[in-house]
Amino acid sequence: MAYESKFQRDDIDELFDAILTLKDREDCYRFFEDICTVHEIHALAQRLQVAKLLSMKMTYGEIEEITTASTATISRINKCLSYGADGYKRVLERLK
Repeated sequence: MAYESKFQRDDIDELFDAILTLKDREDCYRFFEDICTVHEIHALAQRLQVAKLLSMKMTYGEIEEITTASTATISRINKCLSYGADGYKRVLERLK
């Protein structure tokens, strides 16, 4: 792996390896329903939606109205898009 994460540990590697074994949406629903709370799944989905809307150059107010995310959450995600590890950017590009 060329990217060196500051969070890298063996247990996190194993979690990501487990995620990489998921074959389809049903596998994802089954795994994430077991490993996450409903609130955590909703929060992750909301963050991805915020990143998508920010990449579409929508305003904080528009994003807040559409997603109900707080301006603090929107700001944090915007900071990730500008200065982060490019995770959101890579995923959003692949989803196009």
